[in-house]
Amino acid sequence: MKRVHLIGICGTAMATAAVMLKQLGFDVGGSDEHVYPPMSEVLAAAGIAPLEGYRSEHITEDLDLVVVGNAVSRGNPEVEAVLDRRLRYCSLPELVRDTFLRGRRPIVVTGTHGKTTTSYMTAWALNESGADAGYLVAGVARDLEASGRVSGGPFVIEGDEYDSAFFDKTAKFLKYLPEIVVVNGIEFDHADIYRDLDELRLAFRRLVCLVPRSGRLLLSADEPEALALRDGAPCPVETFGFDAGADWRAERVSYGPRATAFDVTFRARPVGSVVLPLLGGFNVRNALGATAAAVGAGAPAGAVLEALGRFHGVRRRLEERGVVRGITVYDDFAHHPTAVRETLQALRQAADGRLWAVFEPRSATACRRVFQHDFAAALAVADRVVVAAVFRSNLPAEEKLSEAALVADLERRGVSARHVPRVPEIVTYVAGAAQPGDRVVVMSNGGFGGIHERLLSALAAAPEES
Repeated sequence: MKRVHLIGICGTAMATAAVMLKQLGFDVGGSDEHVYPPMSEVLAAAGIAPLEGYRSEHITEDLDLVVVGNAVSRGNPEVEAVLDRRLRYCSLPELVRDTFLRGRRPIVVTGTHGKTTTSYMTAWALNESGADAGYLVAGVARDLEASGRVSGGPFVIEGDEYDSAFFDKTAKFLKYLPEIVVVNGIEFDHADIYRDLDELRLAFRRLVCLVPRSGRLLLSADEPEALALRDGAPCPVETFGFDAGADWRAERVSYGPRATAFDVTFRARPVGSVVLPLLGGFNVRNALGATAAAVGAGAPAGAVLEALGRFHGVRRRLEERGVVRGITVYDDFAHHPTAVRETLQALRQAADGRLWAVFEPRSATACRRVFQHDFAAALAVADRVVVAAVFRSNLPAEEKLSEAALVADLERRGVSARHVPRVPEIVTYVAGAAQPGDRVVVMSNGGFGGIHERLLSALAAAPEES
């Protein structure tokens, strides 16, 4: 039995991969700076006891392989021990390729937005249609028991464009042996990794070059950057979206308070209808991409659409966290201007009422000035905006997003906005000012100090207006 140690095991993808290795019979262990739920519970349920803290003594000579997490760098005691002892090591994408993807039919779901949801939709639709599909996705779906599954059939993998490890700065998705590739859209992101949009485009071009002639490239018809990948593609190409020229197209779309209904056509021929229990045009597009991928992998289109009508989404993607005194609180992972705008527009389409956006600039890109004006334009869809403190306060002033300038820009656009740095003050302000019928969406790619539960508790404790 091979012994595998994962450095950074409590990350979502790392923990999921650890559990999948255990299912395949490996002796699995690992470590992380902090061992915490929910991933610590996932690991414990699989019989894996992670070590808390990074120590060189965790790296023993009898290890067959060490998997180095993306967040780990030189100077980490365990990394240094691996290098000193000349032990075999790899990145997580390399592990995924060699252990879960090779010999199977990888479906790689990519794009700046919608990867997690589209990946889960595809895996759900395939398995509900009778396929024995495996998957590995960096998120938590409401309808699936785990974030990963080992199988001998097609394998759905979320194709992240972020770098692979400290020793491999190429995009993760270049490791994934793609047979079917879905591209939802390409926009500049990951300013800590990519110099500009051109460098990001190049990563996607390299991915397309890896698709075999027997494969398939599925592109969003609504995204010019995605469509540009069609030129010179080495395999058949299909498009999906709202655009009149899309192969897979959504028509007669109806946005409701808790679901979105639409018809699906393929090259102008009716395929079927679906009532998707999710909000927003972006989720319609995600569903079309998943349909194209699942059908491309052999699933019947009718069964795919029926399955999508029973798919309830992914945690932290426009997730309703609670309703108190007629005030609804949502959690959303949005940390890019496009995602912020589309999330707010989805809520606008779904129902009337005052819309709040509570935004924490937290990701490597969101903390930087590169999207200063774009965030203002996106957040202006809301009626009231609260801007929290930039998470990375150590950035140079000339690079850092300005909370004050963002608020001033929003005010010029006619939006009521204020900068409230800390979570306790945000909770007090929103709980005191929100009214029945308001919807409050909290947007951050981190924990944001547990603000969701704190806000719901404060709303419950606030005196009702007589």
